[in-house]
Amino acid sequence: MANSAAYQMMISNIDKMQAQSGFDVVIVCCSSAQQARYWQKRLEGGRGTVLPSSSIVLSVQEDWPGGAGNALGTLFAYVNAVALASERYGMDINSKLQAGEISVGLYHTAGKGTRLAPLPGAENNNKPGVKLPATIKVNGVLVPMTILEAVIRQTGCYAKSRPGRLSVFWGDQVFIPTVPVEYKVTHHVDILCSLGPMPTEAEWTAKGMHNYGLIAVNSGNRAAQVEKVDHSTAVKLLKNLGELKSVGASLGSFSVSAKMLFFLLEEFKNELMNRKGKFDSDPHLWMPMTLDKPAYTQLMGQKGITAEKAGVHHDRIQSMMSRFHADSSTTSLDVFGPVDVGQGFYWWDFGQLLLYQRNTLMVTESTPESDLMRMFFGISSHRVRDSAVIKTTIDGASCVSSCHIGNSTKENNGTIKDSVLSNVRCNYIEAEGCIMVNVTADSIIARPGSIIYNIVDDTDFGLELSEGQVLAGVFNDEGSQIIMRSSTKIDGGKAWEEKLEWNPKTFQDVYNMNTEADPLHLEKKISSAHSRLWRSLSVQPSFFHQVSTPRSEKNESFGAFPDLLEFEKKMTASYW
Repeated sequence: MANSAAYQMMISNIDKMQAQSGFDVVIVCCSSAQQARYWQKRLEGGRGTVLPSSSIVLSVQEDWPGGAGNALGTLFAYVNAVALASERYGMDINSKLQAGEISVGLYHTAGKGTRLAPLPGAENNNKPGVKLPATIKVNGVLVPMTILEAVIRQTGCYAKSRPGRLSVFWGDQVFIPTVPVEYKVTHHVDILCSLGPMPTEAEWTAKGMHNYGLIAVNSGNRAAQVEKVDHSTAVKLLKNLGELKSVGASLGSFSVSAKMLFFLLEEFKNELMNRKGKFDSDPHLWMPMTLDKPAYTQLMGQKGITAEKAGVHHDRIQSMMSRFHADSSTTSLDVFGPVDVGQGFYWWDFGQLLLYQRNTLMVTESTPESDLMRMFFGISSHRVRDSAVIKTTIDGASCVSSCHIGNSTKENNGTIKDSVLSNVRCNYIEAEGCIMVNVTADSIIARPGSIIYNIVDDTDFGLELSEGQVLAGVFNDEGSQIIMRSSTKIDGGKAWEEKLEWNPKTFQDVYNMNTEADPLHLEKKISSAHSRLWRSLSVQPSFFHQVSTPRSEKNESFGAFPDLLEFEKKMTASYW
């Protein structure tokens, strides 16, 4: 794989996933006003690192009773961003987009993050703020990279091809295409998908294609969308498309021309004005736009929607499209088409606890895919960086960033093996196959598969986790901490309202508690709690050693500071 053309293309694409390649305008759709303020400040501070130095950041709240769905949510976020840009910068986004002068990327972050529980609770319901195994500079200071920042950096590679378009992405998945990311736009609506030859019925079943939303493309490169159907049903529903050339799973992310965007805004202006209704892009926009009425009503019937109701909506979208086609300025592009990400592309989902664990620990592996993940996150062959590591054995696989491990008063301060640590402070550690993010404790013993996230432990006996155990610290406005426990074997969505015997609250209780939480305020409280505890635990001589125990050649340099007091200043500035 490493020598294949597809792999080399992924390397080339990662090279294009740099801050300077991003969108001119970045819109973030948030669940609350407090989260919108957080991302406004955070992303503005990350310009030049995560997104271009010249990017305009517009974080807005989806203040829509009951939720708008991602179709109306996209339009509502855009309308609010246009108003914010005018108010804050005197910028007319509509005119610049229509003139093709700017590219706009919109990121959906709303949602409870049930599948990732308990980690989003530790970020005060700020699901896209969950941290990953890398550090970046925000306002010139090293901090852990968030899921959203990884997504923004990755998807920015499409900006060059999309002036005059609104691009829409989801905030918890990173993908590395095996085909070029730069392309010539040929459709008013295009959608990311992984295309391959039209399979036989046996291949369709074997690949489990009946479990996915699919994009089908004919010989003229015109596309249509269907959802979760078997081979014979798909062929029947898509008969009006003609001979099918290729088909593949949809990634959901799409882009629309300024012209199509303005038609959609006009069509749904009443819903947007009154904040009523709930429409998603696939079933309520792309399917009625690309399928005939009988096919559409049949598919919606599988969702429990009556043929009458589905038919009315299909008529509405087709009426809009009749007006769209009647506009002579729309004829330069076809309506709906694919943007292929290739076969065998890498797709890293961080939106589910088990996948977060698997994909985070991937950076410790030695595979072609893990090599590319480290390349994307900027993790060099020196996997211990910006850290003080004293008399502690670290293997060549582990990734350690912005940590202080061990003290000079002991001869042996433990071992770290096959693990990922970011912003961890402790005097003694035994870690194997685990993840730790923002942890301060005197002693830590973490067994394979465990996750410790945002924990301040002031107990005399320290932290000790069994295999697959998960600990997450949730802070309130006063700075006190609730510890939520789980396991990588527990589906947070299914256990959302269940009070697990070892927890003081349900995951739903924590979500409700955090509803009005201000991430900016709580970040300071959390920082203070970590800093206070570490001052009481740390031994601070005037110098310290780098690790002298055996290690891989890949970890010859740990990037450690030669003066511990100077290191402490840098660490305090960066997070604590």
